[in-house]
Amino acid sequence: MPIVAVDDTDSRDRGMCTTYVGVRLGERLEAAGGHVSRRLLVRLNPAVKHKTRGNAAVALHVGDLAADEAFEIAGETVREFAAAEDPRTSPGVVAADAALDGGDDADSFVDGAGGLAGRIPADVASFARRALRERLELAEALEIADRHGFRHAGFGTGGADGDETPGRGRIGALAAVGAPAAHDEWTFERISYRELDRCGTPREVDAESVFAAAAEGYPTVWDTVDRGTGEVVCVPNAPGPILHGIRGDDPGACRRVADAIASEPVERAATFLTNQGTDAHLADGTLGDLRDGAGYRVTAVVADDPETKRGGHVHVEVAAGLDSGPELRAVAFAPTGRFRDRVRALRPGDRVTLCGEHEVREGEPGPTGTLKLEKFAVRDLVRTEPATPTCPECGRTMSSAGRNQGYRCRDCDTAAPGKVEVAIDRELEPGWYEVPPSARRHVAKPLVRGGFDAPTYPER
Repeated sequence: MPIVAVDDTDSRDRGMCTTYVGVRLGERLEAAGGHVSRRLLVRLNPAVKHKTRGNAAVALHVGDLAADEAFEIAGETVREFAAAEDPRTSPGVVAADAALDGGDDADSFVDGAGGLAGRIPADVASFARRALRERLELAEALEIADRHGFRHAGFGTGGADGDETPGRGRIGALAAVGAPAAHDEWTFERISYRELDRCGTPREVDAESVFAAAAEGYPTVWDTVDRGTGEVVCVPNAPGPILHGIRGDDPGACRRVADAIASEPVERAATFLTNQGTDAHLADGTLGDLRDGAGYRVTAVVADDPETKRGGHVHVEVAAGLDSGPELRAVAFAPTGRFRDRVRALRPGDRVTLCGEHEVREGEPGPTGTLKLEKFAVRDLVRTEPATPTCPECGRTMSSAGRNQGYRCRDCDTAAPGKVEVAIDRELEPGWYEVPPSARRHVAKPLVRGGFDAPTYPER
């Protein structure tokens, strides 16, 4: 069964979409006598600097067609539809003859042995895993593809990063080939496309119908709308051909929600199996040992009071322990909206698990490492704070009796040896908190999907 994959076919300014190229490619493969059993939408490292928007590659699993023929059709399709005139776009195609076990439908792929089954080479699987957590080089992708006899081709000018070799998209395409052996959790997205001559014009989608359909499909279908902001999350703002994309844990539910949305004409639609909404980009990390441009889960103690900076971004510094100096700055950026109130509610001494992308910014005061928060878990809360004691006789606040001499009530002459611990009200409880749907990255896992190790407080 050939796997043919494409990546980097869209443009930030000129539109197009790699999923659309993948759908058109699938139609042509089937017209040539092939059978497309699965369409994979594979999200890659969201920290890669030359990504367009969601940094996604597409792979098609094709039966009844030779890999060489699938490769030729893929090249023709990319040449026709990719936005290769954009100097920052660098399309790539990879075709591999990797016979997969486990059946031809998406359900068997998800529910197979360990969630994965196949004959994908170990180094290709490793490359696919790393593609979500590292910044990989084209030379390595080509060396691996050549080692296994995979057909590949590059298009365009090589991109705007100074690389003269065209086809940087072969990095993502190879990762999409290896994805079935790299990831063990999958979701679905039903993508509806508008007519191409409408691209660049405002989308005509009835918001009321979207909110109604989202309510009907929730929680199996998620991140369709943001009820806090009133935003229709499933409708993009970019000038490409996507009309709306519906994400969830069941393909039938995604399709029902999509079909219930009133809109301009849908030219075509397709359902993708995807690693979206899975947190596949996060690795368990340790303070002091985090790489730049990678996603982590890291447990720490809040070292100082959160601070709201210019622009509305909320910063909080954390450390390995109360006696350690600040080692990492965590930031909830302004677009995360109400999530910032959760971060502002933290206090020094709280123990938390933080999730997000790590970035190193040299020359700034405080820790050089910044974690761009996507979600966090409260593990332990500080429940008391030291306070000046009150007089048990009259109830008035005592005064200091002098250095290291405790406190005394000036009226009653009662004494106390020092400050006392008093209970404080907290706006947080132990458990997981997340950014709202309008601020969520494609690959980040919504709390409503479950599987977390503490109570959850989902945003919807």
